[in-house]
Amino acid sequence: MIWPDTETAVDLREKFANTLFDEVASPWHKSFARVPRHVFVPRFYEQQADASWAAVNWGDEGYLERIYSDEALTTQLDAGGVPTSSSSQPSVMAMMLEALDVRTGHRVLEIGTGTGYNLALLCDQLGDKELASVEPDVDIVQAAVRRLEQTGQRPVVFAGDGMQGYPARAPYDRIIATVGLTHIPPALLEQGSQFGTRIVAPLGYGIISLTVKGPELAHGSFLPIPAFFMSVRGPANVPDFASVHEAPSEPSSVAPHEVLDRLKFALSIALPGYTTCSWKDDDGRLEAVGIWTPDGSAAIAQASGQVRQAGPRRVWDAVEEASRVLPEQIEREDFELTITPAGQLVTYGGVDGPSWHLPVPPR
Repeated sequence: MIWPDTETAVDLREKFANTLFDEVASPWHKSFARVPRHVFVPRFYEQQADASWAAVNWGDEGYLERIYSDEALTTQLDAGGVPTSSSSQPSVMAMMLEALDVRTGHRVLEIGTGTGYNLALLCDQLGDKELASVEPDVDIVQAAVRRLEQTGQRPVVFAGDGMQGYPARAPYDRIIATVGLTHIPPALLEQGSQFGTRIVAPLGYGIISLTVKGPELAHGSFLPIPAFFMSVRGPANVPDFASVHEAPSEPSSVAPHEVLDRLKFALSIALPGYTTCSWKDDDGRLEAVGIWTPDGSAAIAQASGQVRQAGPRRVWDAVEEASRVLPEQIEREDFELTITPAGQLVTYGGVDGPSWHLPVPPR
């Protein structure tokens, strides 16, 4: 089906672009004003009060207003109703694209095609000849290609494992990921040029902007904005709270709410892939927080100041350590990532500050 670019859509898109940029002179302002997001998101899903999902389609009341708003939109659900793909929040997309610092003639690799909207924005800036995108879901690839063709764009879109990049078109001047990572895949470093390649990628609950300095060498800092992107797909991460309840109770110096706000980003670096849940009383007051990691470690911290933890790693000890070494006010841009042949190390506040090694699986 062809999704027409109506006068209403054009007007909404211009206003939408104006809300994303303080400076209209930004080249990305023109791209967001030109590229029709509705072509790439003809349907999205809205969660209801009972946790079910309802589809919002082209032509439904309020559809275009939602499309041209600064809102992430769920675009695909699995059989169990769990979101598996989305169109990212446009203001976050804009900041990542600006950090990518693309120039005419750059060869660019995108990890995570999704709807194709981000790739279309890149095509609007650079043309489609030097762009490649990798996405594991064949159905998503096919849909994105159809929508890109509707807007006259034909970049290379490949169905495959984005963690392996796309060596057929390497080396790349710029690499951007639109899926959540726990480390920078070595293949992406290898497929950058030896010096100067910029890599912008979601890492934990933040976005890293890296510059390649040489073989297996890169350095950069996090952007100041919070961000959450769907992770690279893997097995479900289910907490073993039964074992936690059997563990002995211990005192904790960290209030449970710290995991949900002040320490949220730092823990995404210290405990890659962690997940949380919370319990509240009838008046909405926080009673407890649960936290668990993909290796099966888990903890439950009570508002009363007691904690229980179980599994191969004492995850609440990592919470306590992060709280101890970090200041009350934590700034994302004060976190830096350094990559060397010895590994990937995140530091806070300079080389003498607290640090965490990112887990890089053997190849």
